[in-house]
Amino acid sequence: MKLIYLITILTLLSSCGQVNTKAEQEATERKTAESEPTKLSLADTTIKFMWRDMKYDSTLNDSFSSIFLNVDYIKAMTNQEKAALGYVSTFIGNECWWDGEANNDRSNLDCKIITALGLGYQCSESHLGFLRKWFSTDKEVLSELEDSNCPTTPYTATIQDTFSKIVISTKGDSISVYYEASAVNMREQESWEWTETVHFIATTDNLKLIKKDKSEVNHEKFEMTEE
Repeated sequence: MKLIYLITILTLLSSCGQVNTKAEQEATERKTAESEPTKLSLADTTIKFMWRDMKYDSTLNDSFSSIFLNVDYIKAMTNQEKAALGYVSTFIGNECWWDGEANNDRSNLDCKIITALGLGYQCSESHLGFLRKWFSTDKEVLSELEDSNCPTTPYTATIQDTFSKIVISTKGDSISVYYEASAVNMREQESWEWTETVHFIATTDNLKLIKKDKSEVNHEKFEMTEE
């Protein structure tokens, strides 16, 4: 009788142990699933985000090449797409000019794309803070986004660059940003142009830069003429 009682107790203890182990395992798996970002399934799209065209200035009574943005797309884009475009636009000029007089710390530079994305002034905490949040697991990008690396270059600078075109593509958990850009050094009377596609992988919480495919850079000399 004592033997049967002992076996019953051991069986119950063993069963309790299995239940506890199973419960602990399920809890661990649930916690892991909750902590890991969920993969996205983005629509298969290719959208022209930015382009250039002539724009008439009534004050100067003349037309100039200006940046135009896809406003409807901006209203509907995801934060992941905004972060991808914001990252690319951080390092190339996009009609940047001071909001009023330039502050001593150059903190009031208004860049057309950065502003349109709702990120505030170029290199502001609103701008860089948003990007650092979305690239929080990408050490190389975070290094690029340090304050000292963020350019505050107005469009009248002697050496400047700018976009000619930006196209963004999404599919599954992938985002790619293709752009055409050009630059000029007025002092050296030299210009150059190139294209690049920047590839990202996105989750619900983060964005990671995978690679950059950059074309050869074409350089040209020019001569300034006085009118």
